[in-house]
Amino acid sequence: QVQLVESGGGLVEAGGSLRLSCVASGIIFSSYAMNWYRQAPGKQRELVAAIASRGTVSYADSVKGRFTISRDNAKNMVYLQMNSLKPEDTAVYYCNAKFTWAPVDYWGQGTQVTVSS
Repeated sequence: QVQLVESGGGLVEAGGSLRLSCVASGIIFSSYAMNWYRQAPGKQRELVAAIASRGTVSYADSVKGRFTISRDNAKNMVYLQMNSLKPEDTAVYYCNAKFTWAPVDYWGQGTQVTVSS
């Protein structure tokens, strides 16, 4: 059974930092690209950051220079370090695992991030 479990969300003031973590089980972690998405109330889910199985990273323009994605294949973990948080970063953040070789992906249950002004 595949599971993705996020943690690290919470309430933070604008300008603060949070670090999200996601642990994966039931997959060969190194064969998956790992992504962080977010969904704010009334908005579509959007891709925030991605890290390929070999470590190539990409970011949404809105978070470049503030967020950093990383992965630890030995621990089946992916992280999202979020600095200089803004109220518009408030959303539920989801961990996503996308298989490199076929259209298969999995989702976590999400973790709430709330940034107060």
